[in-house]
Order: sequence, then structure tokens, then C-alpha cells
Amino acid sequence: MSAHCMLTGAQPGFGNTISHSHRRSSRRFDPNIQSKRYWLPSEGRYVRLKLSAKGIKTVDTIGVEAAVARIRARGVKV
Repeated sequence: MSAHCMLTGAQPGFGNTISHSHRRSSRRFDPNIQSKRYWLPSEGRYVRLKLSAKGIKTVDTIGVEAAVARIRARGVKV
């Protein structure tokens, strides 16, 4: 479960690579996952989150406390 966003739940999509001769082979579209460290003031510690680029923007908008609350509501350990 390496290419998986803890906040948004984004995960790989699957499809085909189509060559010039129109032969198809399987491929995988991975989300842009980044590992980011945030200070969590309520617990007095840093948390390391694996987030997609959209997830990082969401944390910037709603704040780290609300983001961690959403992640924990999904059942993911932080």
C-alpha cells in the first residue's frame, strides 16, 4: 500500500499503454505521494504523513489538527 494517500484515500489507477502499433500492455497510474512531517501541537510531537499533492494542499487549508482527525476517522493510525 505504498502509493496511497492517508487523507484523501487516493490510490493507483490502472489502464493500458498503447504502442504505435496499437498493442496494449498493462500500466499503473500512481498518485503523487509525498512523505511530509507536521508538528501536532495538541500532542506535542511531530507526525509523518504520506499524502498526495492534493492532500498537502488540503492540510494547508484546513490545518493539521483537522486533517489528523479526518485521518483517524478513516481508521488509519497516526
